[in-house]
Amino acid sequence: MKETQTKENKSWMTEKEQNRLRKLLLFQIANIPGGESIKKCIQCGSCTGSCPVSYAMDITPREVIALFRACDIKSILSSRTIWICASCYACTVRCPQGVKVTDILYALKRLAIENRIFPRRFPVYALSQSFVYLTNLYGRSYEPGLIVSYFLKTNILKLWKMLPLFLKLFPKGRIMFLPQRIRKRKNFSKILNEAEIMEMIVPVEES
Repeated sequence: MKETQTKENKSWMTEKEQNRLRKLLLFQIANIPGGESIKKCIQCGSCTGSCPVSYAMDITPREVIALFRACDIKSILSSRTIWICASCYACTVRCPQGVKVTDILYALKRLAIENRIFPRRFPVYALSQSFVYLTNLYGRSYEPGLIVSYFLKTNILKLWKMLPLFLKLFPKGRIMFLPQRIRKRKNFSKILNEAEIMEMIVPVEES
């Protein structure tokens, strides 16, 4: 799929592709505990009114749920809303119907990342990709490697601006120069692999 996403240009997604993405999203929502509550949304706007960053969104949380139920995945993934979410869970806590709004936004983020639906050199994807790679490699985060990898994928010129901060933190032992692996890293990798498998299992609804 082409890396293209601007709200002004929505011609990048066919109806067939939109249906495919909607099915994938429903698959992910089925794995969210209480995810079926999305059907109970009454469009009261409590989520939008509770969101501290809704002012910066082009589609409000309430509208995200409405568009999803209207099968308009294209408009949601063309917006910047899912990337602005602060993960504060205020919307979820205050929803009178118990809709897992924040978790649904996370599912939308995963859907976008897995299908590479974002602009070229998109910072969120670059950071996620670098973090996951280093965590799998060492079993823990490695900040210098994460910073270098991130800026190499986005804007290498900005990497030099981080040098003064590194020179301040390193002498004080606040940042390590060389990476350190955790013990039994293979066991940690097995846990991550198992988690990926569990994401592919849709829970059976109790009768």
